[in-house]
Amino acid sequence: MSILPSPADPADSRGVPTALPLVVRTVQIPATIAGSLVDLLPARGPREVTSWVRRGDGLVGWGRAAAFTAAGTHRFADASAWWAQVSEAAVVRDEVRLPGTGVVAFGSFSYAASSPSGATLVVPEVLVGRRGSTAWLTTVAAGAQLPPTPALAVQSPPEAPEDVRFADGSLSAARWEGVVARAVARIAAGELDKVVLARDLAADAAGPVDPRWLLRRLAERYETTWVFAVDGLVGATPELLVRRERGLVTSRVLAGTIRRSGNDEHDLALAASLARSSKDLEEHEYAVRSVADALAPHCSSMNVPDSPFVLHLANVMHLATDVTGVLRDGTTSLGLAASLHPSAAVCGTPTASADSLIDEVEGMDRGRYAGPVGWLDATGDGEWGIALRCAAYDAGDDARLRLFAGCGIVAGSDPEAEVAESDAKLVPMRDALSTL
Repeated sequence: MSILPSPADPADSRGVPTALPLVVRTVQIPATIAGSLVDLLPARGPREVTSWVRRGDGLVGWGRAAAFTAAGTHRFADASAWWAQVSEAAVVRDEVRLPGTGVVAFGSFSYAASSPSGATLVVPEVLVGRRGSTAWLTTVAAGAQLPPTPALAVQSPPEAPEDVRFADGSLSAARWEGVVARAVARIAAGELDKVVLARDLAADAAGPVDPRWLLRRLAERYETTWVFAVDGLVGATPELLVRRERGLVTSRVLAGTIRRSGNDEHDLALAASLARSSKDLEEHEYAVRSVADALAPHCSSMNVPDSPFVLHLANVMHLATDVTGVLRDGTTSLGLAASLHPSAAVCGTPTASADSLIDEVEGMDRGRYAGPVGWLDATGDGEWGIALRCAAYDAGDDARLRLFAGCGIVAGSDPEAEVAESDAKLVPMRDALSTL
């Protein structure tokens, strides 16, 4: 594990490095200044930009006042311990006092404990937030003095990616179809009920890809999703893993997908067929049950709807259920995300069997795809999504990215149809990298 700005700080009794104190100031600004939040981001590298935006509201930031990385089985616990130290030691002047004000960390976590991608928490030097008619500016520094307050303004449009070429990732579509067929056979043999299998796609551009280009395109085209960027991971997820806000816990479960046709009347018929599909309803039930079971120990009461609704996105439709509860034990939003990961929506049922099959047949390291991504503040409130519909920058080359998509596989799954579904889920990031 490591920490910025000082990796050599003394460690506490748990072996987690002690953070330098942060000085934090949050002031209210006119909501009109905020404009489109992603348009305020200055030109920075992909690891210097942070975002969590939906329908124009949310948070964007830039710079790194402090950061923490960890890997392995204890990455969630180590990150939580570091954040407790940082937030408790911070000297904060917060004139707004809303969730997302004061000191805030953005984070993303690897799907698998064995992945070298590990976990990252980042505290931006500058953060701009908006919630309805209220907007704010937070500045952060490690040490005794705050950095100068930046002049906020809409930035010049970023340069479009040049000559983007796509190629097979770890497996070709045909080979991945075979992997799906093997999984269906294992399910039919009674080894498990459901498994989520992912595939990747390689993208190479002629030069570095500006993350602001991706964020602007995603925010314009997929405003009902959470458009995120953390430490080189960029995407637009429709799935809220968990929100904790002033004692209320919410999780949006998505499982069961159908591609949109582009014809509104036909899409209504497709939505009706999705809502009646026994295969998709079965897949959805597994996912809802896994979320409800994980949240139950932390909640005094819960509401789990009996049936899902159909969520319409720009390119696909999903079966969706919003699970809510009243927090009883003070667990932070990050702690709740750790309890929920991995849900049946990204792993399968039973979890251990599905995870073992993923490791056996998927043929790639997911990295931080399908792991929690989001933010939390000093009170423990925050929002964490599942890193879906996303791309990860290559660690050493900002012109190279890996795109990811996954599908839930159950007994009734058709391998060819699952390839088509995964292609649909790759569309948001493929389109974001285009100039059209």
